[in-house]
Amino acid sequence: MQKIIGVTELQRRFRAVFDEVSKNNVPYVLTRGSRPEAVLISYDEFVRWQAMQEQDILADFDRLTERLARQNAAVDEAELAADVDAARSELAG
Repeated sequence: MQKIIGVTELQRRFRAVFDEVSKNNVPYVLTRGSRPEAVLISYDEFVRWQAMQEQDILADFDRLTERLARQNAAVDEAELAADVDAARSELAG
């Protein structure tokens, strides 16, 4: 269960809060003027979050690759090569 702490209180209790986060895996929401501004989490939790982010990015890339493959399935390789050659001729021209 997460806890909420103001920045000023965090400065006073930093060591105890740090120990709670690192040893007991308790996340803290850090507030300034009653507004949440940051989160303090254990390193293990951060690594887990980062891995999830990477998985999401790879899944997005896979979906994009599949979509492009479907869109380009009907493209004839010879026609594509002819279009590339024509574009190169125009640029060289």
